[in-house]
Amino acid sequence: MQPRVAVVGSGPAGVYAAEALIRYAGEVSVDVLDALPAPFGLVRYAVAPDHPRTQSISESLATVLDHPGVRFLGNVRVGADISIDELLEHYDAVVIAVGAATDRRMGIPGEDLPGSVSATDLVAWYCGNPDVDPGRFVLDASSVAVVGAGNVAGDIARMLARSAGELAATDAPDHILAAFAASSVRDIHLIARRGPAQSRFTTRELRELGDLELADLLVDPADLELDAHSAEVVSSSSAARRNVEVLRGWVGQAETRLDRRIHLRFFQRPVEVLGTDRVEAIRLERTRLDVDGEVHGTGDIVDLPVQMVVRAVGYRSLPLDGLPFDEGSGVVPHLNGRVHRDGVVMPGLYVAGWAKRGPTGVIGTNKHDARETVRSLMDDLPALPRAAADSPDAVVQLLESRGVDVVSWAGWRAIDLAEVEAGRRQGRPRAKISDRAALLRIAAGEG
Repeated sequence: MQPRVAVVGSGPAGVYAAEALIRYAGEVSVDVLDALPAPFGLVRYAVAPDHPRTQSISESLATVLDHPGVRFLGNVRVGADISIDELLEHYDAVVIAVGAATDRRMGIPGEDLPGSVSATDLVAWYCGNPDVDPGRFVLDASSVAVVGAGNVAGDIARMLARSAGELAATDAPDHILAAFAASSVRDIHLIARRGPAQSRFTTRELRELGDLELADLLVDPADLELDAHSAEVVSSSSAARRNVEVLRGWVGQAETRLDRRIHLRFFQRPVEVLGTDRVEAIRLERTRLDVDGEVHGTGDIVDLPVQMVVRAVGYRSLPLDGLPFDEGSGVVPHLNGRVHRDGVVMPGLYVAGWAKRGPTGVIGTNKHDARETVRSLMDDLPALPRAAADSPDAVVQLLESRGVDVVSWAGWRAIDLAEVEAGRRQGRPRAKISDRAALLRIAAGEG
């Protein structure tokens, strides 16, 4: 009987692991399991609707999941519907590629006030993740602080500055289009502890902020005066140099009568979220960098009136029942992808993607990462304990006996077709469906 491998997670890391198994392991059967009814992970549920070019990566991921040696099992929650130990009873090896499902916190007073939210939740909401209540957010704040200096923070600022008309040509769910049409947001403050030379935006993402139809970009020229450390960074990093050049190009632009404004605020450290029943302001301390690039507070405090605070200071993986987890680093301990507990390798268990290395790199980084894990798995395969020689359908039958509505690849194709057809009727590429019950009905041929 050919080896059987389960891959948990159908985002880029999981799909690239499946691709490497099919390409390099020869005759192997791969099941890709996902907790959501739809595949592609963060490509579908974290790439902003106004980024169709990045979303198109799902087309290449789909070719892998469409391979005859690969089977998609959606709407299956590993750890709840089926345990890791049970997977090892049915598969010769299990690759964990669940990504980073939550966000890092700022660790300041007032962070839990209503109106103070995580980037993870906000992005999942406007990308139509069925695990997020459609009514979770109401864009009734006129002024929003987005804390962070990376692409996620930039995406959120850009999305909040979009007009409903700009989003009308995207795949955003209907309720998201309605929410943005009713948005009260007028001022978005991008807040970074360090300076422009240390920002983590890609230059392309940064430039997109200047392409918005209805938003002014406001930059304080004093923030672009490079200290000794920043000057060194700019001289040694072409990415930092390009970012600073883009920002300097926006200095001096007069504020117009455009509907919205994005304020780029560097050298500002959040110290407290203020408010009683909800967010009313964010307290910021001016910072400076020493010669080593370390951040120091200056004692110069300002309270910025805002009604919403979005923390975009990094993602973090969550523990999964049956797996070791390093709370400090937020990853599954491993040796070249082999999961270990206290240095002892756990036979048959592997990890890939953000759960393996943390939330770093771009989508393509997962390909090399997954191949390293698969090489370890292939080296180990001859010596691994073989799973029970049951039918490949035994896992599906077990899940269905527990009341799980497993979504097959054909089920996903039905969802895909329904979304594209709904979009066609509205003159859009697709209209994403975010209701889990509706997704399951369509996948079952009932919707």
